[in-house]
This record gives sequence, structure tokens and C-alpha cells, in this order.
Amino acid sequence: MYFTDRREAGRRLGARLAHLSGRDVVVLGLPRGGIPVAAEVARALGAPLDVCLVRKLGVPSQPELAMGAIGEDGVRVLGEDVLREARVPPEELARVEERERRELRRRADRYRGRRPPVPVAGRTVVIVDDGVATGSTARAACRTVRARGAARIVLAVPVAPADWTRRLGGEADELVCLHTPRDFFAVGQFYDDFAQLDDADVVACLEQAAREQAAREQAAREQAAREGAHGDGAPGGGAVDREVRVAAGPVPLDGRLTVPAGAAGIVVFAHGSGSGRHSPRNRRVAAGLNRAGLGTLLFDLLTEDEARDRSNVFDTVLLAARLTGATDWLREQPGTGSLAVGYFGASTGAAAALWAAAEPDARIAAVVSRGGRPDLAGPRLAAVTAPTLLIVGGADPVVLDLNRRAQAELRCENRLEVVPGATHLFEEPGALDTVTALARDWFTDHMAAAHV
Repeated sequence: MYFTDRREAGRRLGARLAHLSGRDVVVLGLPRGGIPVAAEVARALGAPLDVCLVRKLGVPSQPELAMGAIGEDGVRVLGEDVLREARVPPEELARVEERERRELRRRADRYRGRRPPVPVAGRTVVIVDDGVATGSTARAACRTVRARGAARIVLAVPVAPADWTRRLGGEADELVCLHTPRDFFAVGQFYDDFAQLDDADVVACLEQAAREQAAREQAAREQAAREGAHGDGAPGGGAVDREVRVAAGPVPLDGRLTVPAGAAGIVVFAHGSGSGRHSPRNRRVAAGLNRAGLGTLLFDLLTEDEARDRSNVFDTVLLAARLTGATDWLREQPGTGSLAVGYFGASTGAAAALWAAAEPDARIAAVVSRGGRPDLAGPRLAAVTAPTLLIVGGADPVVLDLNRRAQAELRCENRLEVVPGATHLFEEPGALDTVTALARDWFTDHMAAAHV
């Protein structure tokens, strides 16, 4: 035997994954057996824990043969070769998928209750199971998590067959396994205690992990408050990089504040519809600004409950008010109160940034819009005084036209930059790097002037 039980296996696996500690990590366990292993990994890394819910789509005549898999957020991964060879008609595929989606929803409701799924977009996701046998479930999990926007995937298990990297090497960015025996028949043979788990075991494990994560977050907020009270992270002092609770009016919102030592300014990000502080594109731009010595604040403009109401996602006035509230909060913090403030708005967030920048006492040093919808701030455009840079993809003709029309309404210093060949999300090679360089130069130039 290699492991006493799943908990012991998880503790050893968590120690192997220590290099991920301190990063923006989410741990996802595959139910049921992977959950207690994942709970110990999450505890070791100080990371949130959630379930990774996937369901195999079995060929109707051979249910054990997978023709695909489904995950949350509508993710579907199909095995085109199996579908073709098994000659599964579309209506039969739809029936199987609907049945498995009902089971997926049932499990999500049972395991999480009222807790929303932990966001994975733009983050490092560690997928954990109690072992790998055929690899089909792990493969489906990696593909569905990738489709949900994970920036990096680590597949970690206590035990797997010797050839597991050949089977799964292309599915994850990193594969971690404690033991890869050649005489492998089943995962359970390597555990002294491999008792079957039921849904109640999974729920209890997740609830305990949620309590521990809440305690860690509260401790981090208290530590941040103590550091702020002593002036840590003030201009010219040490760098700051921490999770924060932004008091944007009456609603506290989660965010990430990063301020390099000696920063001359700080950029507040306003994300687009359906996104948040974990947006991989905004995080990448923010990292580029940080390297240039600029601070950044990425925060959720809406609470999780508010975001479920799609009307809030497109409420420019509400989002602008949240942005103004976050700016006021930032200016009250000991480490950032004297810094020049700029806005970076993406998609519909650009309208909120321009609306907020038009407030009479906004004192915004510069605004940058990435693939934005400045037209949605139409009534306020003429009142914007902050120098404004509009960045649009050359292969995004509708938004490019809207930006040209909005630019004609601006009375402040402004410029329109078109990134050749880029589509709306700037997913083409080098496109987002161009956006980052343009934003960096715009903010650096105008914040330096504001700082003087």
C-alpha cells in the first residue's frame, strides 16, 4: 500500500504542490473520491476548493464508450471519431446530453447548495482525483476547465499507471503524481482504506473547506488593515500585492490591489459584461502595467447575486457608480491616497469608465478603452476631461465604427489606435501585447504629468 487513506494521500500531494502556494490557485476535486484528497491539497495551498463536475456522454448502444463529456457553464467536449464510427445521430446525442445535464445540475445543487461555483477564468486550476485509471474522467475535466477560461491547468493525483503522461500529457500544463507503479490494476489497490463515499461525505468536506477559506480571507483582510494602518505600501515604500475588500458605496466588493514600490499612479480596471477581477485579458494587461511601475486595482463591479441579473451587467450608471466608489475608497487608503488614478475599461466597462471620468470632481489622469463600447456613455462623452485612448481591433468593424462615432463626441485629448488583424477579444498572437504596450505608454505619460 502507498496510502493509508485519501486524506493522507492529499496531505502528501499538497506537499508536492508547494510551489503553487501564494499564487492565484483554485483546487477542483473530482467527486466523489477526489474530494477528500483535494480538500487536503486546498488546505496546504491556502486555496479555495470546489467540485469539478463532468459527466461522460456514453454511446447509447455502449454506455461505457465515451462519445464526449459535458461540464458546467454549458461546456461540451465531443469525440468526433467515436461519434462517426458509432454513427450516433444528432437527436440521440441531444437526448443523452440532456439526461446527463439533468444529473450534472442535480449534483451541483446537492454539493454546493446556495454557494456559487468558484470562478476559474484567468486562474491556475489544480484538478485533483484519488487516482487515474483509464484517464477518461481526468481528460474530460481538463478540457471542460480549459473551456471555462483557466489560464493554467495542473492535473494532480496520488497514483496513476506508469504510462499516464503519454495518455494525458496534452491535456494539462503540468502533471503531478506521487507514484506511477507498473503493476496497476485499480486505484483502490494502493489505499489501505478506500471506502466508498456518498453525497453527504462530499457535502461535509466542501462545507468544511468553505469555512476554512472564509477564515483565511478574514485573516488576510485583518492583516491588510493592520498593514494599511502602519502605512505599508505607501509611495516610495514597499510593494503591495493583496486581496482587498473594496467599499464601493454600501456594497463591499472583492478585488486585487497591486502597487509596485515607488509607483507614480494606479489604474483601476472596469471589466466587461460577464467578466470580473479574474479576467485573463485584464490580468495580463495589469501585469504589464505592474512591470512598468504602475499600480493596478482589479475588482468585481457587481456581487455574485447582482451579476445573476443580466440587466445589472449592462447598467452603465450603476457600474460607473461602483467605479467612482472604488476610486474614493482607493484615495482613502494610506498607501494609495496620493497616487494619480487612471481607468482601463474593457467592452461595456469602457462606458462605465468614461461615465465615471466625466464626474465633475473625478480627477482622473487618463482613460484607456480596450475593445470598448464608449458609445454607451454617449450623454457623458463631451464632459470627459481625462486624456482618452481608444484601442480597437482592425477585424472588429462594428465596434470600430462605434468608437469612431464616440471619438467625434469627445472634447478632451484623445486618440484612436487600431490593432491590425485583431478581433474583439484580441486573441490573435501579439494582439494583447500591443494593447498592453499602448496602455502602458498612455498611462505612464499622463500619470507622470499628473504626478508633477
